[in-house]
Amino acid sequence: MPNNLAPIVSTLANRSSLSLARASLFKFVGLLAAVFLLASGSLIYLAHDLDRTEEVESAFYTKKAVQSLEKSLRSTVKDYAFWGDAYKHLHTDIDVDWAYTRQNVGSTLYTDFGFQGVFVVDDANRTVYSVIKGELKPVDAAEWLEQSSLAGILDKARAGAETETPTTTFINVKGIPTLIAAAAITPGTDPSVVPDEKPPSVLIFVDMLNSTKLALIGDDFGVDRLHAATPDEMGTTSFLALGDDGTAGRLHWSSSQPGLRLLGVGLPLIGIAALLVCLMTWFILRRATAAAQALDASYTSQQRSQDALATSEARFRDVVEASSDWVWEIDADWRLTFLSERFEVVTGLSRDAWTGAVIDDLLHLESGTLSQWLSIPKRRPDISVQCRYIDSKGQERITRLSAREMARDGFRGTATDVTEEVEARRRIEFLSQHDALTGLPNRTRLQEFLDGKLKALPTAEQPLIMLSLDLDRFKPVNDLLGHAAGDLVLNQVSNRLADCVRDGDLVARVGGDEFVLILTDVSTQDEVEALCRRLIESIERPIEIGEQEVFVSASIGIAMAPTDAFEAAELLRYADIALYEAKAGGRNTWRFYAGDMNARIIERRRLESDLRYAIKHGELRLHFQPRYRIADGQMVGAEALVRWQHPVRGLIPPDTFIPIAEESGLILALSNWVINTACNCAAQWPNSLFVSINLSPIEFRQGNLIERIQQTLYDSGIDPARVELEITESVMLEDAAGALEVMRTLKRLGVRISMDDFGTGYSSLSYLREFPFDGLKIDRSFLSRLVESEDDKAIVQAIVGLGRALSLTVTAEGIETAEHLRLLKAVSCDEGQGYYLSRPLEIEAFNALVEHAGAKSIV
Repeated sequence: MPNNLAPIVSTLANRSSLSLARASLFKFVGLLAAVFLLASGSLIYLAHDLDRTEEVESAFYTKKAVQSLEKSLRSTVKDYAFWGDAYKHLHTDIDVDWAYTRQNVGSTLYTDFGFQGVFVVDDANRTVYSVIKGELKPVDAAEWLEQSSLAGILDKARAGAETETPTTTFINVKGIPTLIAAAAITPGTDPSVVPDEKPPSVLIFVDMLNSTKLALIGDDFGVDRLHAATPDEMGTTSFLALGDDGTAGRLHWSSSQPGLRLLGVGLPLIGIAALLVCLMTWFILRRATAAAQALDASYTSQQRSQDALATSEARFRDVVEASSDWVWEIDADWRLTFLSERFEVVTGLSRDAWTGAVIDDLLHLESGTLSQWLSIPKRRPDISVQCRYIDSKGQERITRLSAREMARDGFRGTATDVTEEVEARRRIEFLSQHDALTGLPNRTRLQEFLDGKLKALPTAEQPLIMLSLDLDRFKPVNDLLGHAAGDLVLNQVSNRLADCVRDGDLVARVGGDEFVLILTDVSTQDEVEALCRRLIESIERPIEIGEQEVFVSASIGIAMAPTDAFEAAELLRYADIALYEAKAGGRNTWRFYAGDMNARIIERRRLESDLRYAIKHGELRLHFQPRYRIADGQMVGAEALVRWQHPVRGLIPPDTFIPIAEESGLILALSNWVINTACNCAAQWPNSLFVSINLSPIEFRQGNLIERIQQTLYDSGIDPARVELEITESVMLEDAAGALEVMRTLKRLGVRISMDDFGTGYSSLSYLREFPFDGLKIDRSFLSRLVESEDDKAIVQAIVGLGRALSLTVTAEGIETAEHLRLLKAVSCDEGQGYYLSRPLEIEAFNALVEHAGAKSIV
């Protein structure tokens, strides 16, 4: 080659190399741009998915809140509608006195439940009874509800009469979403009521969902700012339509946007990285242009351009590795040809070990293989798939894989670890059917399990057994040791219950300390009783909390399908009725459901209603049983004893209605009447006589006992020293510290305090030493055997000696014979009362005794 051609050839060669370098640079920039676009797309997709997930969860809990509200309202209207007394007083006849005056279906529905409207519609669809915001008003239901007709609602309610099924629907009243519940009024299971031939009347409850109530519901279910949607909010996505196509309104809430926050952080970082790449590309192109101008002059300049290109490639790799996802590439044989360094950080696996391996060996789908998914014809490149793999610690992880086909054979893409996100979704699904504290199935899961088992049609030979279990003595654990200790007890009990049943059975927690067990492989009553015995023995074992041992027990109610019922709701109700019988039978036992139990429940409910009426309308009577000083026979006072003069049943003793008053919350009103009446009567007696009044343990936990006693003393004008309050040991057992503080305050008022039924409790001696008692009463059980039992004589003598040592007045109850009185005199007992001395007397008879006998005993 001639020498003058050599420079030309060299220049052409250099320029050809430069062109190739520029082409490589543009390909590299294109690849980098694709990576940025892929990263941005992945980030936007992830942000959208996070926002969508948050929106779905908020909608889920809002729907659950509405369903819970509907269920609660259906249950409430069912309790009132399927009731024999309601049938007699609101269908057969309209008894406003029974319904409104006696508060059976009156203002308490507004004060206690917040029902703005209560209506009764008769068989001719006329409104015959209405209570608006707790006030009795003659208002037509359709007119007040702004509905042209209620026929559809009434028809649905009457259609559910036979199955005792109420109906609910949402409407719009005065621009406020409103939930109404309607149920046909039927006799229920009351055998004393015979239904007539007319179509049943319908009871309607109206619950208007104003902004305050919606906010409270939202707080209970973790939904932020739940409210009725305004016209400006109708186009948003965070809403739940009420009624048909939203005719009753829409509920709107505010969902957090974690995806938006993620974009606010991620996109600027990607933009900065892209800007840096652009600057880097501009810089490389500028250097490449300068190199092209100097190619003819120096080979060294060409070498510098190549070095710059290598530096650019290094920067590209740095940008790729800075991503939170790891990047992969595979060839036509599905073998991994590239794994970014981020792969090792995320998975803990070695890149070198997996480079060259088949991608199906690393990542696995739920069905099929990853290579089959990548081979789907016309697969959309923006669709991702979830894969599973085993990390370096042997734990299964979940990654979301996105892939694009390369120009040459093979695929490349990114992988994002979504294990925590998937686990969070699973946790939400689990909590929707399980109790968060114990992990046991909740009411939702119980209902599904029970429905499935009942569809299998259990037989008398292979019945389905339901146990309704409630813990005894659990409330003192919460009150004295705190809710954390109570939670530990519930977890221990849950584990013990689960250990006592078979794998195919179900243990569910349905309330605070309420559990339901479903047994599927128990065929005889003996097996059921053996299991109940084992359950109670297991629960009774001590539970260690810190350095203390806690003891609880349980009562169990049992119902069986198909013997007792074949519907889930009835089976649950019958098991609860049997549980109530077990508790009434002394607790720590079990009862099988029997038909007469329901009648007793109805009878107790009727007694509770009658007692509420009796307290307000003067059916209570107060009797006084004189108390005498045994040494000289002088009357020193009297014990006030309440009786109930029922207009139909006659005189009812306190041991029948006092437990009902304590369970129903009427005890405070009853006690107020007794305290006021007794003090007002005693204020008219001679100053030498005192009055003794029994207090319920419930009054020490609630009811402002001190303020009530202080007000009564002021109103009656009686000397506080002439008032004696009798309490039992259970007051100290439940809350010793609180009871001591109340008793000290009562003593500062000047009243006397006496311990009733002494000798039947657990720690009477310590109580007498620590608490400010003025006296104690020997339980009548010791006197009943006083003549025959030397042990009882010794006990009575010891109690009298103890009282004298502690400067306490000792009173003996139940003096029935002259021999009782003689023996009590022999041991120097202070005071006594009983039928031998005097029966309880009505107020007039007692006043006459005081007036004519000069306060002297007749014995």
